[in-house]
Amino acid sequence: MNDPVNRTMLLVDIEKFSDRDDVEQAFLRRMLYDVVDRTMERAGIDETLRLRADQGDSVMEFIDPNVPVPQVLRSVISELPAQLKAVNRMASRGAQMRLRTVVASGFIALDERGIWVGGDLNHACRLLDADLLRAALRERPGDVALCVSQSVWTGIVRHHHLGIPAEEFHEVTLASKNGPLPAWLLGPVPASGQAAPSLGAAGPAPTPVPDASGERPGPAGGTEAGPSGGGSASTSTSAPAAGPAPAAAPAPAAPPPAGIHFTGGAPAFGGSLVMGNQHGVSGGRVDGDVVMGSVGGPPPGPGRTPDGHPPADATPDQDAPSPDDRQPPATGEAGPR
Repeated sequence: MNDPVNRTMLLVDIEKFSDRDDVEQAFLRRMLYDVVDRTMERAGIDETLRLRADQGDSVMEFIDPNVPVPQVLRSVISELPAQLKAVNRMASRGAQMRLRTVVASGFIALDERGIWVGGDLNHACRLLDADLLRAALRERPGDVALCVSQSVWTGIVRHHHLGIPAEEFHEVTLASKNGPLPAWLLGPVPASGQAAPSLGAAGPAPTPVPDASGERPGPAGGTEAGPSGGGSASTSTSAPAAGPAPAAAPAPAAPPPAGIHFTGGAPAFGGSLVMGNQHGVSGGRVDGDVVMGSVGGPPPGPGRTPDGHPPADATPDQDAPSPDDRQPPATGEAGPR
């Protein structure tokens, strides 16, 4: 076996190749070669810089490391779909094809029988054959589905090189016979699933996490249907069933708002009120003398006689209350100090 060499790997596979008859398969293989060759030529990648391995319904291109990987990616993202569309529009419905593609990088070696081998190549082939990539091509309207390896994402895609839309790549985990494989898918993730199940994972689905997906959290220990099939009950058996829970104490009634309230019984007073001559002060702070009611009319003042009446020749005071408006003090009320 030769020493391993570093190469950029482009893998292209025809969807539903085995569903066609022999004549259609031969025609599709010619179309596949034409599309890949024209894509590489339009990208400026000379034939001397490419090594090819034929896999029947797929083709693998091992591109010289002197060719920039962004140059390869740009051709696969833009030129390959354009060349495929041009071929499909001239073919009958039964002769049209759709492609799964993978761009990866790593080391490969040529064995004594002229077969390319290597762990990085095995990884790329498993990405090409993953169910998620098949589902992505099946669920999208276009004719090409592209997936790149983790190393290509880390070294090239995430740096937003010209013509490489990093924001349109989505991280996925592809299932394989050797376990989950990380990769990055161009375009929307198919509805069939984004992540592969962990090896050895079994058991019931976990209880939904609050605030994570809008689900209400399930009761501790899981849930099961009640007698009518619509209820839920805890399956935990860590403690014996307890008696009926005591009734909760009623909440204290809220105090009435400020004002006078009649509810069929005695009037209720809420807040701090000072109303007329017959009400006191409830709550708050009062500075100075508090006079409850009125006794003997207004006190003497300027322009008044000692008994509180204006002189006979004085002009009537507009602000002074008339004798009819003054009320005698109630029995038991305190007079002025």
